[in-house]
Amino acid sequence: MARALQLAARGLFTTHPNPRVGCVIVKDGHVVGEGWHERAGTLHAEVHALKAAGKAARGATVYVTLEPCSHHGRTPPCAEALVTAGVARVVAAMRDPNPLVAGGGIQMLTLAGIRVDVGLMEAESRALNPGFVSRMTRGRPWVRLKTAATLDGKTALANGASQWITGEAARADVQRLRARACAVLTGSGTVLADNPRMNVRDLDIGRQPLRVIVDSGLRTPADAAILPALVACHHADPAARAALEQAGAEVIELPGAEGRVDLADLLTLLAQRGVNELHVEAGAALNGALLAAGWIDEWVAYMAPMAVGDDARGLFAQPPLAMLADAARFRLADVRQIGGDLRLTLLPA
Repeated sequence: MARALQLAARGLFTTHPNPRVGCVIVKDGHVVGEGWHERAGTLHAEVHALKAAGKAARGATVYVTLEPCSHHGRTPPCAEALVTAGVARVVAAMRDPNPLVAGGGIQMLTLAGIRVDVGLMEAESRALNPGFVSRMTRGRPWVRLKTAATLDGKTALANGASQWITGEAARADVQRLRARACAVLTGSGTVLADNPRMNVRDLDIGRQPLRVIVDSGLRTPADAAILPALVACHHADPAARAALEQAGAEVIELPGAEGRVDLADLLTLLAQRGVNELHVEAGAALNGALLAAGWIDEWVAYMAPMAVGDDARGLFAQPPLAMLADAARFRLADVRQIGGDLRLTLLPA
């Protein structure tokens, strides 16, 4: 199963909106076939492994990181292919959270007389597909917030200067985070201040994540480097909308309270469009809104060993707290040095 998980990770940047899945077929103590899902619309991991195993698959044990599918989607059901191949046993790391499957694959295999065991290295399988699990069970993407700050928690000088707080190695590491995401989210303030592209560079993954801008007042200029993008606003001025659409943007109105974009509706919309992992690179206002709502599922914080003083810009805009007990708390999941900087991976406590 550990090998199957290694194979599944090869699809880290390419499988969306599908999950990352790996498969290993073993017979008489020897691996006779293995495969992984490479891209949506192409063969699933089990079918690749069965093709590699050929006739040796009959009577073999199949290790797969996710319950084999039982429904007809872009490809035929994998459970059906396993039955036809005559395998004797299937070991799945976890049940498929997709309601279209939800035990259907296990049932199909069991009814065919195939022994099925579920739960081996389940935590590792879930960790490989947090976005797919989130979309299927919560109806929203897995929200991964990336921040880059000084040791005293500042993202830019008071005058807005921020290039570059972290070093080249950390910035290259961020490219991998963007590459594994289905969409990249930022706010109009960041667009106006930095004119970022928010794309994947230096990694040939064959696609670009959807770029999404939260822009309540539709301030994004039509020549912004981030375009084309999905622009979510509170209300759309006709002229501004027309200019953005002519530049290739899709403008949607998601009116929320106090003239702001309804972020809950935005997350739901993105999930409906197949977004599993949402990578956020934004300013203090959007970061603060996500923090206040409790929608940060993972926080990747790059810390540069420098201090810039109290008047520099911070990470989260939020009302003053009366007590420390009211603070949002996280736990460290991983700490490592990236070049000359520190990368902290945090999960909600």
